[in-house]
Amino acid sequence: MNPKRILVVGAGHVGLYAALRLSKKLSSREAEVVVVDPQPHMTYQPFLPEASAGNISPRHSVVPLRRELRRCKVVAGAVTRIDHARKTATVQPIIGPPREITYDHVVVAPGSVSRTLPIPGLHEHGIGFKTIGEAIYLRNHVLEQLDVAAATTDPEVRRRALTFVFVGGGYAGIEALAEMEDMARHALKYYPELDTSDMRWVLVEATQRVLPEVDRDMGAYTVQQLLKRDMDIRLDTRLESCVDGVVKLSDGDSFSADTIVWTAGVKPSPMLDATDFPREERRRVTCLPTLQVVDGDRVVEGAWSAGDCAAVPDLTKPPGNYCSPSAQHAVRQAQRMADNIVAVIRGREPVPYKHKHAGSVASLGLHKGVAQVYGIKMTGWPAWFMHRTYHMSRIPSLNRKVRVVVDWTLAFVLKREVVALGQLHDPREEFAEASQPPSKV
Repeated sequence: MNPKRILVVGAGHVGLYAALRLSKKLSSREAEVVVVDPQPHMTYQPFLPEASAGNISPRHSVVPLRRELRRCKVVAGAVTRIDHARKTATVQPIIGPPREITYDHVVVAPGSVSRTLPIPGLHEHGIGFKTIGEAIYLRNHVLEQLDVAAATTDPEVRRRALTFVFVGGGYAGIEALAEMEDMARHALKYYPELDTSDMRWVLVEATQRVLPEVDRDMGAYTVQQLLKRDMDIRLDTRLESCVDGVVKLSDGDSFSADTIVWTAGVKPSPMLDATDFPREERRRVTCLPTLQVVDGDRVVEGAWSAGDCAAVPDLTKPPGNYCSPSAQHAVRQAQRMADNIVAVIRGREPVPYKHKHAGSVASLGLHKGVAQVYGIKMTGWPAWFMHRTYHMSRIPSLNRKVRVVVDWTLAFVLKREVVALGQLHDPREEFAEASQPPSKV
């Protein structure tokens, strides 16, 4: 028989796990799996805060696609259009003209991007926290701000350099804030010119609580722990402007900051705008519980989706509820979707996805955490240990598991690295200056 071609758009949690499972369950005579992504790796996003804080190597929080997907064809490029009526995708390679790839089945998994608002100054001064590049940049930037503050004699420059603002009180914002403050506090041991009281860490959250995924008492505990570390927690407050680095809040406060981190939610990838798939009001692809794309009452044959960009009904809740955009759902949806694609290719019926959210775990810095799993609530060291254990078990490949465990083991013996490598972000600057032709007098 002619092998089917399965095109996987995006190699995040959904794309990687789906492609890996498909390549293991289908023979080369049954199907060819093609994975398209502009990045050569999958980023395990739950490890971004630890990578940013220096607890693990940034390279160990990403999974190389070509190493893991050896039985798949990996195309380094971006899908710019999908015409499912013709079952054709247009791909823009890293270099060269666009090319078209035809398929029999398509897995639409481009994931999500930061959901920003039209706040004056945010585009110029803000930084997100969704990619490994952003995590590395933030680490280097925070450490460089300590150098700036230690070197200056201007109190205003010092105050601005040591003010760090995080917008968004979900898991990404809380973990990024807590881990970076923990790292900076440790780094101050090597800065006799500075004191921990010189630093100002501000959390801005538009609602009246943090960590909405857990019960209110756990969110309240998290706020209490952050307050004990002298952090400035602004609930029911919005960022209204940050023009020229001057942060203006809805509560009337205003101050200068050189670090503004935006973690206030995500939205489906804008790539979906260049497809003919049906979408709901939040612009997610509409799906059945079987992860098949659905247009009203009609199943869109050969189209599948899951993860942040898909509206998948949550069968553990009353009708009208959808699965939350979490790695927990994405990984399990990917596996169920792959099994359903295999079933359809082999002439069987697909099985609905059903998973009750097990709970959430979050790190609040080294040896500090909060967890609510299957109704059991934990705080402090046990929650932190559960956070590490769970995510170590979930990151793909034995190679990455071993490397992460080694990083953590060494951290118990050796001191945390607190050196900034800011030149990584503009490596040609020094060479360009040295190679300039001499100016004529």
